[in-house]
Amino acid sequence: MTKTVDFYFDFGSLASYLAWTQLPKLCADAGATLVWQPMLLGGVFQSTGNRAPISVPLKGNYLFVDMARFAKRYGVPLVMNPHFPINTLPLMRAAVGLQLRGDARFEVYCAAMFRAIWVDALNLGDPAVLAQTLSAAGFDPAALLALCAEPEVKEALKARTDAAVQRGIFGAPTMFVREQMFWGQDRLDFVREALAA
Repeated sequence: MTKTVDFYFDFGSLASYLAWTQLPKLCADAGATLVWQPMLLGGVFQSTGNRAPISVPLKGNYLFVDMARFAKRYGVPLVMNPHFPINTLPLMRAAVGLQLRGDARFEVYCAAMFRAIWVDALNLGDPAVLAQTLSAAGFDPAALLALCAEPEVKEALKARTDAAVQRGIFGAPTMFVREQMFWGQDRLDFVREALAA
């Protein structure tokens, strides 16, 4: 049976960024396939009654310190984005749209979005900055934004977010190995162990 890791994520999640920096190699080492599952974290929060850690000031302040520790441990760049939180609705719609179209550049797009927010600290909520970022990554901004506006794409993101909640997801990143759920980028050792079992 093929081993897979379902990776539920939102670009606006710092923990999703950190997990993304590690999961491709983790999966390659385990002979597993990484299954990308874009969802809208705001929609998950709304459906589950959960809320972003940043909305609790003391927790939010600690979270940034802790995430910086993980970035150092992983040896990856991390810049706290002064524009956080960023509305990721169009970004996540584009991800789903590229998947629906079977676009081979899907992972290139994901890398560009994660890096723009968590390495370059760009304000992707600014249409001009987003357009420039998409162009630099090799995408036609007008075409990608038009894709985001398609009813099929809008409905697909909503359906995927609803399906994530039905699966028990309340935050990002969430990974599944078979039916075992692991929440948070600090659970990657458990993901690795589950793949080895």
